[in-house]
Amino acid sequence: MRLLADRPGSFAALVAVLSRGGIAVAPGDTMYGLVGKAPETDAALRSVKGRGEDKPFLLLLRDASWLSRLTDAAVPPRLARHWPGPLTIILPSRQGGTVAVRVPDSPFLASLLEQVDAPLYSTSVNRAGQPPLTRIDAICAEFEADVDMVYDAGDAPPGPPSTLVDASVRPFRVARQGALEVPPEDLV
Repeated sequence: MRLLADRPGSFAALVAVLSRGGIAVAPGDTMYGLVGKAPETDAALRSVKGRGEDKPFLLLLRDASWLSRLTDAAVPPRLARHWPGPLTIILPSRQGGTVAVRVPDSPFLASLLEQVDAPLYSTSVNRAGQPPLTRIDAICAEFEADVDMVYDAGDAPPGPPSTLVDASVRPFRVARQGALEVPPEDLV
């Protein structure tokens, strides 16, 4: 189902889809994303994207206070100053391994996270190994039949994904360069 963002009730419908464990395509602060409520949509997102279990999805958080739901680690202050923003930070997870988290700088996503009241998995809108899609007609052609909703806010300008910093190791390391240039002094 494709709903236009500017139509009354579309946002409430998106919240309802995500709250009940559905998968949606929604605009992000860097690009469109496939999103679903964590942790229950992991398998469904993997199926839609065609991604194996070896690569985890990043989690969008409303704010840093939600970290306590996932990790005992705090975001280092020199990285925290980039939140909200296009910085995804890898931290040790309570369940073992790591978790990648981001506080987006998008009023739309902040409101969505607040309404769903749970972290959301987020991944670029593409099949595994393919480039991200930015044109809404191409997104619908490829994914509309596989997701519960496409929240259509128009075409997204092509742009880089969030920058990914691994803060589970010392010194911190940039695992993926993206929209944010992290100063070298923030990585030590």
